[in-house]
Amino acid sequence: MSESGRTNEKTMGWADLLEIGRPEIAALHKTWIAFFITFYVWFNMAPLVSTIMKDTGLTLDQLKVLAICNVALTVPGRVVIGMLCDRIGPRKTFCIVMWSMALPSIWFGFASSYTEMLISRLILSMVGTGFVVGIAMTSLWFKPRDAGFSQGVEAGLGNWGSSLAAITVPVLALTVLGSWRWAIALTGVAMALYGVYYWFAITDGPKGTVRPVSRKAQAIEVSTWGDLIIAIVWTIPIWGVLSLLVRMVASKGYVTAETSYILYAVVAAGVLYQVFGLLKVNVPILKKGVPEDDKYRFTQIGTLNASYVVTFGAELAVISMLPYFFQKTFALSPVMAGLFGSMFAVLNFFSRALGGYVSDRTPTRKLAHLIYLAGVTAGFMLMGMITPQWPLAGAVLVTVLCALFVTGGCGTTFALVPFVKRRITGNVAGYAGAYGNVGAVVFTSAFVSMTDSQFFHMIGAAAAVTFVFCLFFMKEPAGAFAKEYHLSSVDKKMMAGGGR
Repeated sequence: MSESGRTNEKTMGWADLLEIGRPEIAALHKTWIAFFITFYVWFNMAPLVSTIMKDTGLTLDQLKVLAICNVALTVPGRVVIGMLCDRIGPRKTFCIVMWSMALPSIWFGFASSYTEMLISRLILSMVGTGFVVGIAMTSLWFKPRDAGFSQGVEAGLGNWGSSLAAITVPVLALTVLGSWRWAIALTGVAMALYGVYYWFAITDGPKGTVRPVSRKAQAIEVSTWGDLIIAIVWTIPIWGVLSLLVRMVASKGYVTAETSYILYAVVAAGVLYQVFGLLKVNVPILKKGVPEDDKYRFTQIGTLNASYVVTFGAELAVISMLPYFFQKTFALSPVMAGLFGSMFAVLNFFSRALGGYVSDRTPTRKLAHLIYLAGVTAGFMLMGMITPQWPLAGAVLVTVLCALFVTGGCGTTFALVPFVKRRITGNVAGYAGAYGNVGAVVFTSAFVSMTDSQFFHMIGAAAAVTFVFCLFFMKEPAGAFAKEYHLSSVDKKMMAGGGR
């Protein structure tokens, strides 16, 4: 049997999630709850927009600016937190995220001016980085053969934090507490308290685990000079996409032209800082030489980045427009349109975990991923053909199938993340996670000047290009179904010297 072949041992399934007495299952539940809480706090403002407007006198446009600030730093933040996670471990990193982000949540709740609300919401956008930490922690607790399903469950359940916030935050604010300010502040307090629990309740992997530690926290490690150039190319959009947000804010007159120039300069400075970090970390490593068994191709990360653009990025972009699409296409009431339009979000837990499960059970993880990318392509091409002449049931069926492949494709993407290079799993998760948000920003910005049909076909075309890219450049990882992850000679040397 080849190194990437399967073992005969049983892989994890749905029933295993009930066996909370098993340490790894207990760790999975503790971690998805942490991720769930970060997303609950991240989206604690959206359900209260009308209440906040009524209480503070802010306009809808001002609330839209706050919504933009709420996602602004998530993109570069995921890369930064991924680096920190590889350096100090996911337990400490997750607690730092929960503790530090509780402060801007409380600040926003009791802000006395619009400026305070803007600054606190901008800082709070970093809470969306909890996703990256959860992936890194799960990869430490579960064996390669269970990587897809365990991470699909963790990410799928965690993402429901945004959905539950939409349902329960208004009840908490208007019925229980009678104050939107206290409701938002208390979600931050609850997150900080869970951070205290998480610090004592979990370790970075099973007892006795010594995790590989990345050499530097400033930038991701690469293996060749060519990969250094490729890494720079893939890093630039992570900060550069913020310029689209600046342009959006400036075009609507929310900031002056002079302010927008300053913001563009800040974005450019962020790009240059990241490029400098890549050079500073990797030039000495490349001059010294990288052992053959420690090398990897950055195109592997590139395939995951592109895949997450057309899966999670597309999911976020479509969720924002799908209810109105159903409402105007089939003359539905807002309630019914919202019901059909929520299918991507509702299916996220089941289908994302299913994607990971399929990745664990298919002969190769690459094959599973390509099947899902083909499904994403076909799904959006069919959605682009929906017209008012279609039967509503047919449109719903196509949307459900598309959602299954899109959200499932998120699962197959992150089933591959732990296999790129063991000690930089956080970095890899950070890059891929950031590109999901990059995709959402790009697709949403493009949608402004497109018809619904053109929008769906654009995403379908992007998925088709990604399919071809992955077909030729994605490599089946070594030991993808083994009992233990592959460790290079450098990993083993660093672990022997006190990896954590």
